[in-house]
Amino acid sequence: MSCVEESKTKDFKVKHVIIIGVDAMSPDGIINAETPILDNMMANGAYTLNARGVLPTSSSTNWASMISGSGPEQHGITSNGWERDDHTLPPVLTGLEGIFPTIFGETRQQRPDIEMGAIYTWGGFGRLIERSALSFDSTQKDDELTLEKATNYIKDKKPDFLFIHFDEVDHIGHSLGHKTPDFYKAVSHVDQQIGEIVQATKDAGIFNETAFIISADHGGIGFGHGGETIDEIEIPFILFGKGFKKGYIIKNKVYTYDNASTAAVLLGIEQPYAWIGKPVMSAFKGMPEPELKNQKVAIEAPVIYPKPNLYDSAGGLYINQEADVIIEAVENAEIRYTTDGSLPTKSSKLYSGAFKLTESTVVFAKAFLGNNMESNISRAFYRLVNSDSKNGINYKYYQSKSEWKFLPVFETLKPEKTGTTYEFRIDDINEIEGQYGIQYISNIQIDEAGDYRFYLNSDDGSKLYVNGSLIVDNDGGHGTIERMGSVSLKKGRHQIIVDYHNQAGGAWLDVFYKGPEIPKQIIPADKLFIE
Repeated sequence: MSCVEESKTKDFKVKHVIIIGVDAMSPDGIINAETPILDNMMANGAYTLNARGVLPTSSSTNWASMISGSGPEQHGITSNGWERDDHTLPPVLTGLEGIFPTIFGETRQQRPDIEMGAIYTWGGFGRLIERSALSFDSTQKDDELTLEKATNYIKDKKPDFLFIHFDEVDHIGHSLGHKTPDFYKAVSHVDQQIGEIVQATKDAGIFNETAFIISADHGGIGFGHGGETIDEIEIPFILFGKGFKKGYIIKNKVYTYDNASTAAVLLGIEQPYAWIGKPVMSAFKGMPEPELKNQKVAIEAPVIYPKPNLYDSAGGLYINQEADVIIEAVENAEIRYTTDGSLPTKSSKLYSGAFKLTESTVVFAKAFLGNNMESNISRAFYRLVNSDSKNGINYKYYQSKSEWKFLPVFETLKPEKTGTTYEFRIDDINEIEGQYGIQYISNIQIDEAGDYRFYLNSDDGSKLYVNGSLIVDNDGGHGTIERMGSVSLKKGRHQIIVDYHNQAGGAWLDVFYKGPEIPKQIIPADKLFIE
């Protein structure tokens, strides 16, 4: 009998359910910030830091998935541009207010007398839910006001079901960057606010009868989200309070749409057949361990130094020097790594201490603990170049005098300045700001003939040409997204041109390639020549 089937024979309904959703609070944020409240919840509850959201990693799509027990394929909310009267994909079915049924609408229909509220900082959340189903509906301009409303509501009404949304962490991620000291400070602040929510339940006399669910819509990378990286899609999922195991690491895979399904069990309602979420029953007291079969339990991935910073990958550019590689993993885990482009396994070389690199190399690392615990693979790109060589890239920098929604024809414009650099990176060029464009021109050394893939990862638009032919088109105004194109190349040097422009806000550019016996990597500086 599965956990879900067995749950039907047992009543897991509790008197009070509180879901706290923290916009953009990544597992990395919890691991690296001071979070005594969340740490206590995990120590005395059940959790995983490897739950997943859905694609795209936008707020509307993921909040909708969290509260509707379904993905965008079912609820139809495919982007932040979705509106009730303006969307492309209709939901597979509609409930209250003509939208896909969420936990709020279903709960009201099955428990018509329930005291139920939603208090949220991001106003856009309101369009995703059946507000008419709520006993108390409140949107606030900042998290402090959201906290005040929530604590007062808990003390005054002792709600049976309450959803609280905090937004500050996402705001800091967009403005100051994810994985930064300011980001971790914001996570610490929301941790304190979660503590005040818990205290409010104690003051109201309902703490011992309350089940808490803590999660996020998405993570983030650099100054944003919306892409397909693990940093953007992985989220925490913490269950604390009435009915949950203590100090339990959830071993089965958890998805954001399992949130609503788990809440449905706690509220004593049946989820609609159209939902695809499953309640995380292994976290409940008295429930057996999940049947994992060949599934591995996830642990934290190794950290390779220098660590990633914002959009920048681990590793770095080394001019006239060797690279020291240092790798760390969770306590007692063994690290296996490779430097030949292959993915590490349990039989790969065992990391025993720092080692040196004398040439450009991609390092892959993976952590293993016991027989069934392992991490995702970490990677680092080490690019080594000698300044006495003829390596380099010529660039032309253009300042925009009008708004560029797409790349201009740089040949018709006069550059503000020119220079040389080693990589296709905007942070290698000093004194750039506002709306601008850069054209990079170099020659790439191909040592083995074959098919090559080129990748542009940029915010905003970019294009890549090889021998005058457009290979990758990533143009337009957008956050950091990646596009790929391929071309067959002979041995020798080939002209490579990268055009880039930034409209406003965040800016980034990385250029990768992959070829015969070459793993995907930032194009090494020692493969790029002025002539």
